Amino acid sequence: MQIKISSLVIASLLALASLFVQADEYTEAKQVFEDAGESGAFFSNSYGYALFPTIGKAGIGIGGAHGSGRVYVGGEHVGNTTMNQLSIGLQLGGQAYSQIIFFQDQRAFDDFSSGNFEFS
Repeated sequence: MQIKISSLVIASLLALASLFVQADEYTEAKQVFEDAGESGAFFSNSYGYALFPTIGKAGIGIGGAHGSGRVYVGGEHVGNTTMNQLSIGLQLGGQAYSQIIFFQDQRAFDDFSSGNFEFS
């Protein structure tokens, strides 16, 4: 019985710690964009934004990228999102980067959150 309780306490602490690490990842990425000069003004002038703290990209001839992010409206976390990319052509290597997408108004937010939003 003692082992079960100890295991439950350890699992709970690990889950709580992972939430803090994840929150810090988003906080740090947001701070980088706020301090990046011109992008800082968009935080106060936009309806909302989607923040991807880390997007991993790699390829050897055929490449791909993937990242998980959060969507914010009025500074409040309102949902989660993912981005995926496939590319074909001359390429070799990998990289990781952060990305932010600002929504000018509610229409732009609704377009983004409606489903399969694509950049061309």
